[in-house]
Amino acid sequence: MLMISSSYSRGFITISCIVIFLFYVIHFFSLFTEGLSANATHFTLEGVPFRILGGSIHYFRVPRAHWRDRLLKLKACGLNTLTTYVPWNLHEPERGVYVFHEELDLEAYVRLADELGLWVILRPGPYICAEWDLGGLPSWLLQDKQMKLRTTYSGFTTAINSYFDKLMPKIVPLQFKRGGPVIALQVENEYGSYAKDDQYMSFIKEALLSQGISELLLTSDNREGLKCGGVDGVLQAVNLQKLSYGDVQHLAELQPQKPLLVMEYWSGWFDVWGEPHHVFDAQEMISTVRELLDRGVSINFYMFHGGTSFGFMNGAIDFGTYKPQTSSYDYDAPLTESGDYTVKYHLLRNLLSTYNNEPLLDPPSVQSRRAYEPVVVTHYISLWQSLQCVETRIRADDPLNMENLPANGINGQFYGYTLYETDIYTGGELNSRNHVRDRALVFIDRELIGVLDYRTQKIRIPHIKGEMTLGLLVENCGRVNYGPGLDNQRKGLVGDITLNDVPLKKFTMYCLEMKPSYINRLESLKWVSVGKKPSYPAFFRGRLVVDEPTDTFVKLPNWSKGVVFVNGRNLGRHWSVGPQKGLYLPGPWLRSGDNQIVVFEEFKADETIHLSENPEYGKIIDVSRHPFCTLM
Repeated sequence: MLMISSSYSRGFITISCIVIFLFYVIHFFSLFTEGLSANATHFTLEGVPFRILGGSIHYFRVPRAHWRDRLLKLKACGLNTLTTYVPWNLHEPERGVYVFHEELDLEAYVRLADELGLWVILRPGPYICAEWDLGGLPSWLLQDKQMKLRTTYSGFTTAINSYFDKLMPKIVPLQFKRGGPVIALQVENEYGSYAKDDQYMSFIKEALLSQGISELLLTSDNREGLKCGGVDGVLQAVNLQKLSYGDVQHLAELQPQKPLLVMEYWSGWFDVWGEPHHVFDAQEMISTVRELLDRGVSINFYMFHGGTSFGFMNGAIDFGTYKPQTSSYDYDAPLTESGDYTVKYHLLRNLLSTYNNEPLLDPPSVQSRRAYEPVVVTHYISLWQSLQCVETRIRADDPLNMENLPANGINGQFYGYTLYETDIYTGGELNSRNHVRDRALVFIDRELIGVLDYRTQKIRIPHIKGEMTLGLLVENCGRVNYGPGLDNQRKGLVGDITLNDVPLKKFTMYCLEMKPSYINRLESLKWVSVGKKPSYPAFFRGRLVVDEPTDTFVKLPNWSKGVVFVNGRNLGRHWSVGPQKGLYLPGPWLRSGDNQIVVFEEFKADETIHLSENPEYGKIIDVSRHPFCTLM
């Protein structure tokens, strides 16, 4: 036995030594592996001239079952690089709780790109903009009343370090020098447009390097941001849509003898509620791209495929007026929201074929969609009945903003609606003092009397003798994702509201984040047949029977405003003000047989829910005629 043990030990030691030796050999050679380099007027990859022909597709905006289809279409268009943001607020939805599965499996997404022969540029933020709630920053950061986002404030940097401790070990093995497809990473995003802490970008750079990031680092800004958005040792790139402003020349002068990269070439534009659908002329896009390529510039199309901001994850803009963005992120990109080819795609493919040394792949077949038969709404349940399913109701003298509500045992509610109720004993002038974020339905004894928002801050309450219950159903319509207003994106009631100039007290608050678990709990309640006139707001239910699950669009032409859920999944918001008139429903989220559609409706419901083969984005406006997009 001693001889056997001794032999076993020697063998184990020998194997261990070999493993250690191989590790150091691999590490040694990785030091001399030349990845993407920006040390001349053009990029090189492994020492060979290389041009980045990239396209942005966000994994978190595309159903996982459609990833392969979208990436194959990108490659077939003649692009060689995939770019994507990484949304911190999805990967760490609660402090210390990390999610990296299903649509959030970043490693699987990058490996799929590698399998398909694509290089990858990651844009891990921590801030990403992306027309995404709070620019991708988790709103639980705002529980700190002193929080200063995108600065070296210790509360922010500590949170970043904790997040990077979880994120970067997933990215490091995927780098080019480790045999993976990741050839570059972006340091933060568009900081030059914000730039209020001259130490911040250096902090982010060092945070990446300390975690083992060894590939090329770059920044991304519009022309104005180039002045102060850079950091030593990091390549600067520019964002633009037109060449008339001299952005590329400005970049060339700023960093001579460096390759030129347009990190975001805006192929279209995003939409906000209440305004037309934005499009950008295909021929003008191709003309600009051809000129960029002829000048030797590398380019990344933002977006190549926009996808959808499912759930409550849309952002907002506020340049003096708050405007929430739509759930659709179609962006008028070369691939539509549902993955269809556009004129832009075909023109771009023809152009890029002349910049590829080998014939392009045949584009994959277009995925089928269906216009299912209209769904008949059979039952409803009022919001007031649904409060039985709220796990936690909070009582406090003063109204609490969403982020500081202990929702379902978790410190903070971050999305959806919050109901605030208090007793009043007289009528008069109710004044929100602009403390409603972002929109409130106002009720007296649970009967709607009006709406408060940024524009309407006062409402008259009728004089009725006796005690009345005042209710405010406050909706977080989406946090601003760009600009200096990020620190001020707490939602719900963010301060006192007054009745006849006296602050109201003693509130009961109900958290209505409308997660799948909440929608599923509603099934335990007694739903009412639609034959009876509903009391609004309410949840309406119908059944969609499917033989073979296929992509479709949900349309609600005779409804007003609310949210759509299919099999518990939140598709996004619907609102009659447009421009978006249909919500994308991915086939993989349906099942053969019965599927349940639930619509939360604030004002007016119809008897049917329509399902269409095609989207409807409303009246259009051509952004090539308007210069506002140069602000971003």
